[in-house]
Amino acid sequence: MAHDVRAPGGGALDRELAGLDALELGGGGAPRRALQRAWSAIWPMAAAALIGLLAWQVVVWSGWKEPWVLPGPKDTLPVFKDQVTSSRFWDAVALTMQRAVIGFALAIAIGVLVGALVSQSRILRRAFGSLITGLQTMPSIAWFPLAILLFQLSESAILFVVVLGAAPSIANGLITGVDYTPPILLRAGKVMGLRGVNLYRHLIMPASLPSFVAGLKQGWAFAWRSLMAGELLVIIGDTTSLGVLLSQARELNNTADMISYMIVILVIGIVIDQLFGVVDRSIRTRWGLDQD
Repeated sequence: MAHDVRAPGGGALDRELAGLDALELGGGGAPRRALQRAWSAIWPMAAAALIGLLAWQVVVWSGWKEPWVLPGPKDTLPVFKDQVTSSRFWDAVALTMQRAVIGFALAIAIGVLVGALVSQSRILRRAFGSLITGLQTMPSIAWFPLAILLFQLSESAILFVVVLGAAPSIANGLITGVDYTPPILLRAGKVMGLRGVNLYRHLIMPASLPSFVAGLKQGWAFAWRSLMAGELLVIIGDTTSLGVLLSQARELNNTADMISYMIVILVIGIVIDQLFGVVDRSIRTRWGLDQD
């Protein structure tokens, strides 16, 4: 007769081995959690899109405007599909995004420089603090007559307005972050010998990151709005951008095409906002503020 021979304490050993097996099998938990986080991020936007389409269709059903003036989703979405499969459309998107990236990069450089100088000088703060806020609240469309006079109908005119639209928000974000840096951290940094650029690099900038990122996000919103206004007003030669396509659709009374381009502009804005959200969540996770 065969006997099952077990070492003393075999039951505890079996339980430990079973636990290790469960941990190994549970390795799929991380991908599952990633999918759950992705779904939790996607479904609210999908639900909002469906609600927006339904509201749009209800307005069309109400007969408020003729279908040729305000087409419904079933007439517009096929046009949108045709647009995103054309090379001319993607060339326009590439030109618009190139302008956006260059203008926003210049705005970051200028905004950081101005914010750093103003935040460290009481005289500059008194002289330019209110001016920066005033520039931030000034409608970007008001800058275009001056921009056209200075730079004619050129890329520089568009970039000029994009930078003026975004840089004040970025500067204010940095100034606010510096103002809310705990004084004890500043004293500790100075005791450790941090001065000038090193103080900013190793202490003030990391401490002011949340406000700075908020300023960057707001600056991007102003830059994007300024760029769209610029592309509608400043048409350079035979270049084709999203603003040019939108203007052409308006001139031809082609509402379906016009709404398609507006959807693209909205989607790009949402995607960039999500990227800023990723940066914000990574900062909160690093600071131990993420509750997930």
